[in-house]
Amino acid sequence: MIDNPRLDLLLAKYGRSIAITLVAIGVLAFLASGWAVATPSTSTSHQYADERVSSDVETSAVVVQNGTLWNEGDRLENSGVYMLNASPDLTLRSETRLTNATAGTPIDDGTVSHELTLRFEAVREGTAFWNETRTLVDESPTVENGVARSNATVDVESVRERQREIEREVSGVGNVDVRLEFRAAYDTGAGQRVQETSTTLEVTDDAYWLADSLSTSDDRTYRTGTTETTESRNLALIGGLSLLGTLSLAGAAVVARRSPIDQAAARRAVHERRYAEWISRGSIPMWIGDYHVSLDTLEDVVDVAIDTNERVVHDTQRGLFAVVNDGVVYYYSDRGLWEETAWPEMDLDDGSAVVDADAPLSPEELELEGGDEFSDPDDGFDDDEDVWRKL
Repeated sequence: MIDNPRLDLLLAKYGRSIAITLVAIGVLAFLASGWAVATPSTSTSHQYADERVSSDVETSAVVVQNGTLWNEGDRLENSGVYMLNASPDLTLRSETRLTNATAGTPIDDGTVSHELTLRFEAVREGTAFWNETRTLVDESPTVENGVARSNATVDVESVRERQREIEREVSGVGNVDVRLEFRAAYDTGAGQRVQETSTTLEVTDDAYWLADSLSTSDDRTYRTGTTETTESRNLALIGGLSLLGTLSLAGAAVVARRSPIDQAAARRAVHERRYAEWISRGSIPMWIGDYHVSLDTLEDVVDVAIDTNERVVHDTQRGLFAVVNDGVVYYYSDRGLWEETAWPEMDLDDGSAVVDADAPLSPEELELEGGDEFSDPDDGFDDDEDVWRKL
C-alpha cells in the first residue's frame, strides 16, 4: 500500500467524499459500458447506380447521279456538306441509347418517344416574328438492346423553294431561317426526362449542311436501395469504461481500508517528511535543560532549529520533538506538557478488575479464608490442660 503522508492527510480530510465519488464513478462507468454492450449502433447506407441516356441525329444522303466527286448510288454519312444536285434527299436517323453506367449494360425496359420537326422562321434583329413547322417524326420507337431508332427523309429542293418563297414575302423586313428541332422523351424506370436539341439547316443554290450536330446526353445518379448494418459499439470504449469502473471501485476500497486516519498524526507525518533534514532520532532525558518551552506545532520547533542553527531531536519513546539551546528546551508533543511525556502511553481499557481500597467491603468479602479453624469445634475442648497439650 502507498505510504505517503500527504495522501494520508488528504484522506483524513476528504476520505469519505473521495470514497463516495469513486463509488459513483465506478457505478456510472459500469452502467455506461453495459448500455454500450446492450445497444449496438445501427448505420444506414444507400446504394446508388448511374445511368446514361444519349440522343443523336445522324445524317446521310444517297448520290443520285454520277459526277466528278461521287458515283451514283454512293451513300454519304454525316458529311459536313451535301451537294444539292448530287444528293437532294437528306435522311435523318434519330437514335436514343439507354445505358446502366454502373453495370455497363443496356436498359431494355425503358420507353422512348421521338419528335423531329422542320421549322421556318422569319427573323428580324434576332427575334422570330413568324414561323411554320413541319413534323418529320412523331413516334415511340421500340427499345431494343437499350436503343430506340426512328428515321425521316427531307426533300431539300422543296425546302429551298419554300424558303425562297417566304424570303420574297418578307423581303426588306427580315431573314428566313430553317431549323431542325429534335425532342426525345424517355422513362428508364428509375427516372424520366426530356432531351431537346436544335440546329440550323443551311441551304444554298448548290449545297446544304447542318450548322451544328443534333446530339445531347444525360448522366444521372439514382438510389437503388437502402441497407441497415448493426454493429457493436467501439470495443475500446467498452473496455475503457469497464477499466474505469474497476479502478474507481478498487480506489474506493483502498480509501475505505485506510480510513479512519488521524488528521493530526497525518499532518505531523507530513511535517516530519518535509523537515526530515532538520530532524534526528534520539533520546531526550527528563532532566535536560533549565527551562522548557512548549510550542504548538512541529513546524514551530523546526523554525527554532533553523533560527538557532540546531537540530530537532525526535524521541520516539516519549513522542517528543525538541531543540536544546542555551539551557532552554523548545519542544512539541501531542501528549501534552514536558512532565506528561515522561511516562509511556498505556492502554488501561483492558477490562481488568481493579479493587478500590476506599470502598467498603461486604460481610462476604470480609469472611476470611480458613475461618473454620476459629469456629467452635463440634466436640469442643475439655479444659485448658487439653488445649496446652494440643499446642
